[in-house]
Amino acid sequence: MPTIKIEPVTRLEGHLNVTIELTDDGKVKDAMARVTLTRFFEKFLEGRLMEHAPRIVPRICGICPEAHHLASIKAVEDAWDITPPTPAHKLRELLLQAKMISSHIIHFYALAAPDFVFGPFADPAVRNLIGIVQHLPNEAKATIAAMRFGQDLCATIGGRAVHPVTSLPGGQSKALSEEERDEYLKRVDEVIDFANFSLGLGKKVTNDYIDVALKVGILPTYYVGMANNGVHTYFDGTVRVMDPEGKIVADFEPRDYRDYMGEYITDHSYTSHVFYKPAGYPKGIWRANTLARINVVDKMETPLAQQELEAFRELLGRPCHATFAYHWARLIELLESAEKTKILLEDPDIVSTDVKLADIEPKEGEGVGIVEAPRGTLTHNYWSNPDGVITKANLIVATNHNLGAIEVGLKQMAVNVFEKGIVSELKLPEPMVKT
Repeated sequence: MPTIKIEPVTRLEGHLNVTIELTDDGKVKDAMARVTLTRFFEKFLEGRLMEHAPRIVPRICGICPEAHHLASIKAVEDAWDITPPTPAHKLRELLLQAKMISSHIIHFYALAAPDFVFGPFADPAVRNLIGIVQHLPNEAKATIAAMRFGQDLCATIGGRAVHPVTSLPGGQSKALSEEERDEYLKRVDEVIDFANFSLGLGKKVTNDYIDVALKVGILPTYYVGMANNGVHTYFDGTVRVMDPEGKIVADFEPRDYRDYMGEYITDHSYTSHVFYKPAGYPKGIWRANTLARINVVDKMETPLAQQELEAFRELLGRPCHATFAYHWARLIELLESAEKTKILLEDPDIVSTDVKLADIEPKEGEGVGIVEAPRGTLTHNYWSNPDGVITKANLIVATNHNLGAIEVGLKQMAVNVFEKGIVSELKLPEPMVKT
């Protein structure tokens, strides 16, 4: 039986290979995304003090350590019935917004843009980030400056740009000074302008590739993402689930996640496929990440992002099942994060020194912390004994939510390529830059 194997899959963090199995007559038998790396972080946490967890778990991912740091501290505080001071809460949200800015920029400009700028069939030696820098130096400079804003802000609040350390049970170890706040306020309008520019580029790409968007990767699934009374959020709220027809079928508190998140283990991968538990597997396969969040919410939190959401839905509807639309959704979120960052920086609480409770007592308990990571919904669940030592941990990371749909999408694409020949019939625009 002919087999096509792509290993490693580039433009993706982690260890993944794609395997497509064909029959002797060229039909697609199966398509698999194999994750062959074991991490053992849940076991690493057992026997450790609860307050150590927020420093350990950021090592799970170099792309989204802030999200792991914050989901972890929320789980610890939930287990110990701790409510941190309001300024600390706002600093944590600002930290997550800063990470979304840098991650969304990296994803769109480094992982996606080369295909659109040079064309999807251009020489891979040119069709990459270095090619962007060489052929579009001014745009690349603006991209790096905006990304740096996010990373610098992560470092200022979190203590480090990667693997933050400042969130502790009961608050933050470090306040944001007025001088630091003022420096970021001087820079944030440029980031908002950059996000608007990026949205213009994203909408142009969508219109140019509309034939691709509407014919390739249309994948009706369930969707999962956080909302705060229906409003888009990364940090506080309930978890919403939308079915393939666009109906909100669940809106649950983080502590109830086990009633709604099921895990299916395949024979070919070490990583579980998370799905909508009441529907079962594979019917309940869902997607997380930017498109899912845009689908499940009723509105965005900030005015410019809300205008863009309305334009998105006018063209692509709700729910939108076009995988290609993840790019546009990501840029809507980028704009909201830039707007929200300015709102938080202008909030007087953000420079308050009241950022940590004085006395924290460990206790026996169970806690759940859920936030949105750049790639999707992130869940940390810890159990502690009376001495505050972790006895059990359960982590559901963003990638797991998407793997089931990734495999369905891979098989659909393989059928389009090997059986239907759809790709060769697509109308592709001229490359933005010819090499």
